[in-house]
Amino acid sequence: MVLWIIFPITLSLVSFIGTWSVYGIALSYYHVCSLSDWSDDNYCKGNQTTGCCFVPTISSSGKNAPENSLFTATINAGAFMFLLFCIFHHAHIMEKHACQVMQSRIALVFGLVAAMGAFAAGNCNPGYLALPHYFGAAVSFMCICFYTVMLTWLTRKCGLTGYEKFLHPLRIISTVFQAIVTICYTVLFTQDQYFYVHLGAVFEWMLSVNLELFELSYAVEFCFFSSYMITNLLPERQEEKPLMMTLS
Repeated sequence: MVLWIIFPITLSLVSFIGTWSVYGIALSYYHVCSLSDWSDDNYCKGNQTTGCCFVPTISSSGKNAPENSLFTATINAGAFMFLLFCIFHHAHIMEKHACQVMQSRIALVFGLVAAMGAFAAGNCNPGYLALPHYFGAAVSFMCICFYTVMLTWLTRKCGLTGYEKFLHPLRIISTVFQAIVTICYTVLFTQDQYFYVHLGAVFEWMLSVNLELFELSYAVEFCFFSSYMITNLLPERQEEKPLMMTLS
């Protein structure tokens, strides 16, 4: 059971190390401006693509070769692991708190849609397929916001670990931060002035790090997770539960 703690830690590390490595490579090739550089002297304006750098968003960091391959691999791995994270957490709720299954299913839907949106964004290069990339990213960010809200609510309702009195306040802070910064990022992303666009890029990286910390906090829940709980997702197991309750 304790070995399951590796899963949320790996999910967070893959996302964190992968995205920041992509940014580092893009910065070294001068494909993106530095996050600490707020001047617009070297910013690519209009159709200009050479002798300048792009706003350092997560998307623009993975736009060009050679970092685009690592970007796609990181997003695909992160999206797949996040999808499994959502499914495993739902199975845990089904095992320990069957009365909250409906709310957990709603959270699961948000999580699965967020994973699919991230997968679309990761496999559609913004330089060639801008519309599906940004649509997938927007869907992913919005659904993740709702997913964190649902999981924080489930933390209050479901005692999976006995440490909820510590985890719940931390997740409230993380969820409120995610919601506020998502709104700010959405507004700033549509602006024309470089300062606001750059600020939006900083907010995007803050959203990414905050989500990784939120996922990392579930290492506590996964300490109490068991492979047997995954069988809750099987129809046969669902049919057995009412019979077992009747016999008991």
